[in-house]
Amino acid sequence: MARYSDELIEEIRNTNDIVDVISQYVHLKRSGRNFFGLCPFHNEKSPSFSVSPDKQIFHCFGCGVGGNVYTFLMKIEGINFVEAVQMLAERANIQLPTLENGADTVREQLKAKVYKVNEFTAEYYHKNLYKPEAKEAQNYIKKRMLNNETLESFKIGFSGKFDELYRELKKQGFGEQEILESGLVNKNERGQYIDRYRNRLMFPICDVRGRVIAFGGRVLDDSKPKYINSPENVVYSKGRHLFGLNVAKKYDIKKRLLIVEGYMDVISLHQRGIHNVVASLGTALTQQQGYLLRNSTEQIVLSYDSDEAGQAAKVRAMEILQNMGCDIRVLQMEGAKDPDEYVIKYGNARFTNLVDKAISVVEFKIKILKKDLNLDNVNDKIKFLNEIAKIIAQIDNTMEREVYIEKIAKEYNISKEAIYAEVNKLTYTKSKDIKVLEKPKPVIVHKQEKIVPENIRKRENTILSILLSGNLNLYQLIKQNIKIEDIKDELNKKIMTKLYEEFEKGNSNINGILNELSQEEQNHITEIISVDNGIDDVEKALDDILQSYEKDKLNERKMEILETLENGTDETQKKELEKELSNIIIKLAKIR
Repeated sequence: MARYSDELIEEIRNTNDIVDVISQYVHLKRSGRNFFGLCPFHNEKSPSFSVSPDKQIFHCFGCGVGGNVYTFLMKIEGINFVEAVQMLAERANIQLPTLENGADTVREQLKAKVYKVNEFTAEYYHKNLYKPEAKEAQNYIKKRMLNNETLESFKIGFSGKFDELYRELKKQGFGEQEILESGLVNKNERGQYIDRYRNRLMFPICDVRGRVIAFGGRVLDDSKPKYINSPENVVYSKGRHLFGLNVAKKYDIKKRLLIVEGYMDVISLHQRGIHNVVASLGTALTQQQGYLLRNSTEQIVLSYDSDEAGQAAKVRAMEILQNMGCDIRVLQMEGAKDPDEYVIKYGNARFTNLVDKAISVVEFKIKILKKDLNLDNVNDKIKFLNEIAKIIAQIDNTMEREVYIEKIAKEYNISKEAIYAEVNKLTYTKSKDIKVLEKPKPVIVHKQEKIVPENIRKRENTILSILLSGNLNLYQLIKQNIKIEDIKDELNKKIMTKLYEEFEKGNSNINGILNELSQEEQNHITEIISVDNGIDDVEKALDDILQSYEKDKLNERKMEILETLENGTDETQKKELEKELSNIIIKLAKIR
């Protein structure tokens, strides 16, 4: 497999602080020497995800995943190691050399070709829109009141019949591999090549850098499905991009970004001067899309359709964005089913005013809660206030919590003290849970053929911890006294083997070593490193461990001799064994 040099990989890693990188995806808070947040790799309510700025590693005490900055990016972005290196190099403005031939290079070459196929196709469809055959699409454009500037900005186009695109792509010299990989053309059982999109209004989907990665196609009649979207491929993963972000980024979106459901919502609002708007590609908001939003703006305004599906998507989006520490607002819209219809019906100024008045998540939750209860009923009112206390207890900011308690007490005629009492009770329980997770106790369970006593496994973990400190003198001392076959835990044995190999190469850097390990091995190592082992004097601890190993070996040999003597032997061998046994007993007595 082609790869970059170890020196370059290490330089890129050193230039990208793990706390800075992970902070783009996870809302982190300092606790002692480390940072903690909610793990992005499993659902949790209390933070068990730890990031160490000193050691430049992360570890989740909830699901056990761990590693360095490369491991994190690979997992969070769903990319391979080479792609993670390239992503971090770009972030650090480090120029990368061209890789030699290998699997990664072949994949990169295919991606480059698919980007070119998509770019050509977007232009081809766009030109088609102005041809006489696209009369139906042109009528639709007029109906939606889209002007030429908007059509050009979003490269809106029209797809023709049967295999028009396929034939045009072949004429341009594109090969079948990149054409099929793009998802723009299908090959049927009879070997025919048929365009995926036929007689549809086309919306190119771009990544944040403006590269065309996929397409959405809308029917121009009442046939189903209404929309067809590109399948996922080497350049496209629908949960990792936002429609219109590449266009929105040309304007000032730092303060606020509006997220809507559909292509036409984005396009219609953009044409009417509302440029800070994106859509989630027809899917419920994903964590990856949440990261894009969080990295792009300070405030996110949710504006989903008013139907049941839209409301469900809104609740899911709030949950994801809140866990990331985003400032979220919720648009309250009446008189239209979506932003496109609203802005056409009531105009730009009224819609902008609506966005300015978007309510907080807390207000939205209270509004939804209130809708299903009769507050004139005593039981319903108690239930309402108990649920409100739960909502307020989730607010970390003390001043914000104070404002809501003041407002609710006044609005619903209940004493502030009663609300405070309930909120404080819930907050106290929550803080106890977090404290428990800040100093977790390791639970190490590995698949193995034989059961290894906990004290042995703990001793081996301590050895690994000492080795991972990177001290070459201590490594030499350990290597002289502890052989690989002395290690009982199978996972520890695998890691120890690789550590010995890396130390012999002169590689004693934790993060460099992590790059060479499997995910299971990385998880185990980051857990060992992340847990405070209570060792103040490393050399004394190692001396104690080495003595315990010597004691074990002497006892093992003592039992062998006793068994041999018990089974009987000749006089000469008996004397030799008794002498050896005597020496072993003396040595054992000297060991503390």
